[in-house]
Amino acid sequence: MKITTCPITRTGLGLLITASLSGPVLAERSNEQAANFGSEAIIHRVFDGVTDDLLTAGLGASGLASGVAPGYADPAHPTAMELRRNAIHGNYRALVDTSAGGGYKTLFGPNVTADGMVTEGEGLIGGDEYLTYAGGRRNRVVLMVQVPASFNPDAACIITAPSSGSRGIYGAIGTAGEWGLKRGCAVAYTDKGTGTGAHNLQADTVNLLDGVRTGTDLAGRDAHFSAGLRDRKRERFNAATPDRFAFKHAHSQSNPEQNWGDSVLQSIEFAFDVLNQQYGETQRKGRHRDTIRPDNTLVIASSVSNGGGASLRAAEADRQGLIDAVAVSEPNVNPQFSDEFGIRQGSGPLLRAHSRSLFDYTTLLNVYQGCASLPDAIDAPFNFAASEARCEALAAKGLLSAGTPAEQAVEAQSIINDYGFLPDQNRLQPSHWFLNVPQSIAVTYANAYARASVTENLCGYSFAATNANGQVMSIDPATEAVMFATSNGIPPSGGLGLVSNNASNGPIVDRQSISVSSGLADQNLDGALCLRALATGRDAVSGARLQGRMAKWSKRIAQGIRKIRAEGDLDGRPVVIVTGRNDAILPLNHTSRAYVGLNQSIEGAASGVRYYEVTNAHHLDVLNGFAGFKEEYVPLHHYYQRALDLLFAHLQTGTELPPSQVVRTLPRGVDTEGNVPDLTLGHLPELMQFPDAGDAIVFTAGELRIPD
Repeated sequence: MKITTCPITRTGLGLLITASLSGPVLAERSNEQAANFGSEAIIHRVFDGVTDDLLTAGLGASGLASGVAPGYADPAHPTAMELRRNAIHGNYRALVDTSAGGGYKTLFGPNVTADGMVTEGEGLIGGDEYLTYAGGRRNRVVLMVQVPASFNPDAACIITAPSSGSRGIYGAIGTAGEWGLKRGCAVAYTDKGTGTGAHNLQADTVNLLDGVRTGTDLAGRDAHFSAGLRDRKRERFNAATPDRFAFKHAHSQSNPEQNWGDSVLQSIEFAFDVLNQQYGETQRKGRHRDTIRPDNTLVIASSVSNGGGASLRAAEADRQGLIDAVAVSEPNVNPQFSDEFGIRQGSGPLLRAHSRSLFDYTTLLNVYQGCASLPDAIDAPFNFAASEARCEALAAKGLLSAGTPAEQAVEAQSIINDYGFLPDQNRLQPSHWFLNVPQSIAVTYANAYARASVTENLCGYSFAATNANGQVMSIDPATEAVMFATSNGIPPSGGLGLVSNNASNGPIVDRQSISVSSGLADQNLDGALCLRALATGRDAVSGARLQGRMAKWSKRIAQGIRKIRAEGDLDGRPVVIVTGRNDAILPLNHTSRAYVGLNQSIEGAASGVRYYEVTNAHHLDVLNGFAGFKEEYVPLHHYYQRALDLLFAHLQTGTELPPSQVVRTLPRGVDTEGNVPDLTLGHLPELMQFPDAGDAIVFTAGELRIPD
């Protein structure tokens, strides 16, 4: 592979490429080219759309559907392109249900065109890909721009694709990425300062920009993330807690979420600079003139989950007129609390205790869900991790009052629902508990908001590889080598587990821990109560105000949360928010509904927000490929793509956006022979321009009113 280096200079917040990237390497259609980006490198790759491509890494729709990840020529030493391929395979499948019968390759997928035509092809998309760093070592952000070969500079468009969750740079490839590439738009990606920046503190190895791992000394400033520990401090930490990892989202000590909106704006600026390098005009005496500008380019801020929240905050922070509109799905947004409005569903009571933070409601869930999931209390798929010991320990501490485990489970579920979680979400929660969703979120975000160093072992948690008995061990070199492709940026994932350092039988994987305070195998209730105390500022059992170091960490977390709150002012832009009513990760009353209510109370009649709440849809479409889910839930992904279609048409032709509404889907169910029928458009009704009164979502008299 030939590599050349070209000088790049920065201008303001933007990035101006001043040297041509169309040298002999590009002319030969080389697979990869390197340049400099200020003091950072740009990796420029060109894909022919036949042997390799932007969307599927050459795997095509069929390859992405395969549950078997592609192999490596040398698993202990994967190449950058092998890591890229597997990262795309893993990230696409993590967000999109690729199972047969669930709509993949018939209603959506690489082989389905932008206008909904199903083709016999594999959906490969050729074009250019640019990858670089931005920010400093503490708040290092990865940016990427993909420019499809179909991009038309005379009808220029850019779609943002910040990663969902804590995922790496390809974390939105199957959502905003696919939609934008099919439309011929440039796609502006960012990992938002999260992503798989993993520092093996024992071996002192890190990721590079392209995912390859190397020693920290060799990586230098090119490391994706380093914990920044001096050798002596790292050695002391290793002696006390060997074989641990630091992760960028949790341990960068920068609270990256406070800058998520800025990261999205920066990705847009990078996209403009890349596009003008490819399509701008060169004037006399070598001067360059930007021909693709915000005033002649359609820019949609988009993505799902954390990426959706980041795009909303980018629109709030946009002072340069970069963003024309927003389309997001299931956004992780933490709106500022306002007592100017309440939320009412159907004829139920008015909810005024809305807009709780992610850390607040997740730490409560993290305390009670292990008990609420008892099979005697709820029949739910993937309910493999409920804990009677958790119920017993909660009751012993006075946090539950019921007598039997089954009654305690019902009481625990009631506490969760009273905190703003909808009953529609209850059946999904046990699977999320089994998958360590609330456990991992609570630990990562506690560290991030507190700006804690990995050496703090906040609430006794750490990240490490574990053996079959749950005990900490050195990670297998081949597992570590491919972490860029297999990790979602928030352990447990990528071969690492969530470890309870303080368990009486520890250090051991969190779920197998015995709490010191209870003497029970209660799945680390001690750690969960510590995190809950950091969220509330009070001891989770006694209610006493925290003192000492705990008080310090709680205050820092509260400060961190204040910095990530959304304001709700979108300056009248057209905005579409799609959310599944069964979302069990981001409760609607504290996220989407609360944000819409805040926006309406601020902008009133000037608001351009449309809110579509989809029944029988939830946060993790990937689960819909499994029994117990496929019968009951439809892909929210379909409505996210439709929302983008409608918004695009609105911006291009002025077509009116449908008003806010509840979309009542039809689950696939089971036929008379016990089979789940294939998903069709008959299960997925269209958004209505004139919804029935019983489906319309309205804001009136200080209330956001949601039909049952």
